[in-house]
Amino acid sequence: MLPTHRIMKNGRGDFYDDDKYSKTNSKESHRNLRSSKLWIGLSIAAICILYYTYTRTSGEQAIDSADPFQQPDYGPIADNKVPPVQKTQPEQDDFEVADDDFEQEIISIDYQQPSHILFTQYPPPSSLRPSDTLLASRQAKVIQAFQHAWKGYAQDAFGQDEYQPLTHTGHNWAPGGVGLMIVDSLDTLMLMNLTKEYNEARSWIETNLNFNKDQDVNVFETTIRVLGGLLSAYHLSNNDPLYLRKAVDLGDRLLPAFNSESGIPFSGITLSNGVPVGYGPSSTAEATTIQLEFKYLSHLTGDMKYWNAAEKVMDRMQELVEAKDSSALDGLVPIYIDPHSGNFASREIRLGSRGDSYYEYLLKLYLQTDKSEIKYRERYDHAVDGIKKHLVQHSYPNNLLYIAELMDSSQPNNIHPKMDHLVCFMGGSFVLGVTEGASIHELDPLDKKDGEDFHLAEELTRTCYEMYNMTATGLASEIVYFNTNPHSGPDEPDMDIHMRDKHNLLRPETLESLFIMYRTTGQEKYRDWAWNIFESFEKYTKLPDGGYAALKDVTVIPPPADNRMDTFFLAETLKYLYLIFSPDDIIPLENYVLNTEAHPLPIFSPNEMQ
Repeated sequence: MLPTHRIMKNGRGDFYDDDKYSKTNSKESHRNLRSSKLWIGLSIAAICILYYTYTRTSGEQAIDSADPFQQPDYGPIADNKVPPVQKTQPEQDDFEVADDDFEQEIISIDYQQPSHILFTQYPPPSSLRPSDTLLASRQAKVIQAFQHAWKGYAQDAFGQDEYQPLTHTGHNWAPGGVGLMIVDSLDTLMLMNLTKEYNEARSWIETNLNFNKDQDVNVFETTIRVLGGLLSAYHLSNNDPLYLRKAVDLGDRLLPAFNSESGIPFSGITLSNGVPVGYGPSSTAEATTIQLEFKYLSHLTGDMKYWNAAEKVMDRMQELVEAKDSSALDGLVPIYIDPHSGNFASREIRLGSRGDSYYEYLLKLYLQTDKSEIKYRERYDHAVDGIKKHLVQHSYPNNLLYIAELMDSSQPNNIHPKMDHLVCFMGGSFVLGVTEGASIHELDPLDKKDGEDFHLAEELTRTCYEMYNMTATGLASEIVYFNTNPHSGPDEPDMDIHMRDKHNLLRPETLESLFIMYRTTGQEKYRDWAWNIFESFEKYTKLPDGGYAALKDVTVIPPPADNRMDTFFLAETLKYLYLIFSPDDIIPLENYVLNTEAHPLPIFSPNEMQ
C-alpha cells in the first residue's frame, strides 16, 4: 500500500469540528497577551522618560507590528467574523503541500461555520472537513490535485475553452472562448473553497465572457457544461446576479435549436444569430440531456419558454416509446433521432455513448421537481425493466455483471458484449432509483424490484472498478469487451481491451457511482476503491509543471500521455473525489440533483416558480 499523505495534527479538527477548542485557547492566549502588554508598556514608558519621546512612538509601532496574534486577512468570504487565530504554525509545518499558496488556501476553508465558506447550500453543511484524520488527509490531497490541474491551465491557457497540457497551449470553441473550462470548474472551486482561484474565475466571467459569437457550438455540451455551470454557481453563490444574467443570455441563444419541425433540437446552434446547425440526426442522449438545466432556468426566471421547449422533447420521446411501429424496445430507445421527422434514425440501443444520459435524466427529472412529476419515475422504471430484460449479462469465468448493447432492436437476442466506460454512471443511477437520495439504512426492507435494482448497482459498480483494477496502470480503458465463453478456464480474463480502446480520458463515471454508492450505503470499500483510482491518476497522469494528461494506453508502463485535459476532469472527476472524502452533508442527495456534468442543482417544487 502506498504511504498516506501527512496532515496537520488531528486533521485540523480544531477548526471545523468543535469551536470550543478555538474559544478556550483564544481566551487563555489573550490573557497572556494582556499581561505581556502591561509589562512591555511600563518598560516603554520608563525608557521614554529617560531617553526620547520619539523612541516611545517607534517602540510602540514595533511592538504592534510584531504582535504574533494579529488577525490575518481571510478575504471576502470571512464577512468580518473571523474566529481568534490559534498557534497553528507547528501544525502547518507538518502539512505537505504542492506549492507555497496551498497552505493559505487550506486556512481559508477550514472553518465550520457556513457563513464563513465560499458557497451557500441549503441546508448548510456543518463542516467542510471530515473529523477523521485519514479522510481529511485524502480530501486535502484531492484539493491539491485540483490546484495542480488549475495551475497548469491558469499559467498556460487561462480563459481558453480547452487545455493541451503537453504543449502548454489552449484552444477555443469560438473566438474569445465561451468560458468552457472556467465555468465548468466554477462550482468545484466553490465547493473546495478555493477563494483565490474562484475570484480569478469570476473576474474573467464578469469582464470577458461574451456569448455573442458568430460560431456554432454543440447544444448539448454547451448546455451541460456552461449553462449548467452558471446555474449551479448562481445557486451556490447565494444568487450572484452575474451568473443568472449570463445564464439567461446563453439560454436565449440556445433556445432556437428547438425550432425544428418536431421540437427535437438540432445538434448545433450559431450563438450570434440563432441559426441551427445540424448534420443529419441528433444524438438521443444529447437531445434528452438538457432538460434539468432548461427547467431550472424557467424556475429561476418565471419564463416557461425554456421549460416548454425541453418538455416537448420528452413528450415526443414517450410517444415513440409507446408507439407500436417505433424501434424502441421495452422502454429502451435507439441512439439517434431525426429532428425533422421526430422519429428514431437507427435501431441500435446502448447505455454508452449517444444513449447514456437519457436514462440518467429520466430519474433526475423526477427528483428535481421534488418527486412531483410521477411520469418520469414511471418512464425510468419502464426503462430499467427493459435493461434487466434485454441488456444485463454476466461474464465468464468470474460472473461479472455488465450491460451489453443491441445492434438492432428488432433482434433483441443478438447481444453485443461491449461496454463503454460511460456506462459506469449507471451503478449510481440504479441505487439512486432505490433510495431517491436517502441512506439505504433509513428505508423499509426492500421489495423485490428494489432489491434487484440495488443488486444491479452493487455488481455493476464492482465490474466498473475491475475495469481499473485489471490494467497495468490501475486506470480503465475507454471500452471493454466481455468474455462470453462458458468453457473459459478459471485463469482466463473476463474482459478484453481492443487496440483502439486502450486510452483513458480522465473520465468520471465510475467515481460518480462510487460517490453515490458510498453516500447511500456508507460502505467504506467504495471510498477505498476511489482512493486507489485517485492514486493511479496521481502516479501516471500528473505533469510536473501543472496539469494532468489523458493516456493513450493504460495497459503499458510507462503509459504514453495524450495532449488533453478535458474540462470534465475538473468539473466531475475531481469533484466526485472531493465529495467522496468530504462530510456527507455537503451537497446532500436528498436536496440536490447533479446534472450529467456534476453541477449541483437544488430540488424545487414547480408550484414555487419565481
